[in-house]
Amino acid sequence: MTSGRSAASPLGPADPRSRAASGVLEEDQVRAMFDRIAGVYDRMNGLMTAGLHHRWRARAADLAAVGPGGRVLDVATGTGDLALELARRVAPGGTVVGTDFAESMLDRARAKAGEEVDGILRFEWANALELPYPDDAFDAATVGFGARNFAELGRGLSEMARVVRPGGRVVVLEITTPARAPLSWFHRLWFDRVVPVLGRLAAEDDAYTYLPSSVRRFPGPPELAATLERAGLQRIRWVLTAGGIIAIHTGEVA
Repeated sequence: MTSGRSAASPLGPADPRSRAASGVLEEDQVRAMFDRIAGVYDRMNGLMTAGLHHRWRARAADLAAVGPGGRVLDVATGTGDLALELARRVAPGGTVVGTDFAESMLDRARAKAGEEVDGILRFEWANALELPYPDDAFDAATVGFGARNFAELGRGLSEMARVVRPGGRVVVLEITTPARAPLSWFHRLWFDRVVPVLGRLAAEDDAYTYLPSSVRRFPGPPELAATLERAGLQRIRWVLTAGGIIAIHTGEVA
């Protein structure tokens, strides 16, 4: 869940709430935000998506195209749901590493995993912009609902491509803005109005005011595909689901 870094205002530090509303937060603020909401993160995901986020993560894991014995990196793993999906696919004999820079999220992920995938899945602290792994170390790298929080999107995607072997896949699962007008209207209503209210009720926190603006400033599917290409990926494809609200991009390392 790497950060949304921004330059400081020449008039002094901005109110964190106004930064959240603009979709831009300092790295330390993003880390603190995710540490703060770790306890309600899974509950909020369920509320925001009616539980469908598990299905979307399963689809992303399928598109990673890994099987028994595979090696996968899940960046910005949060509480580990996508990493768990991947671990089930690489067993037996495989390895999944889930990384995040919010320790409270990693604690939740470790507790959730328990002994279900013992010896296959591990969680480690890492910044997505400086992954501590050698080139070509994995068969695939994934990020689920975390790419929009990268301080430098291109750099984060380039790092993911760097640690994947030639021919392996990078998969990006993210919220996007649907092109069709009725769905776009519903998207704005849900994420701009309903989700922040749910966040204040469930989390007793204003953190979820950051979500709608971070979604709006994230590149649409064609622009994200171009960024993936610049990161060194080829044969880039994307699929839209949930009425165009969710996009899953895949690309192969050259």
